[in-house]
Amino acid sequence: MIIKVLGPGCRNCRDLEAATRRALDELGTSAELEKVTDYPTIARYGVMATPALVIDERVVCSGRVPGADEITAFLLSASPPPT
Repeated sequence: MIIKVLGPGCRNCRDLEAATRRALDELGTSAELEKVTDYPTIARYGVMATPALVIDERVVCSGRVPGADEITAFLLSASPPPT
């Protein structure tokens, strides 16, 4: 799983990154977490408001910092089912 936090590095971007890391830790899920601050790259995702959360190249949230439960739900829906 590849997760990206899109934004210029503002407080909300940092909060989203921290909340995402906590959710990953609580789930015991490993993922690659990237910060994307380059505006042309952010624009290619169609994001008009930051911060934004991208999981496996799919924008799941933008323009706000979702709550911990919502981030967990995003991660669970993106995770492959256990085998």
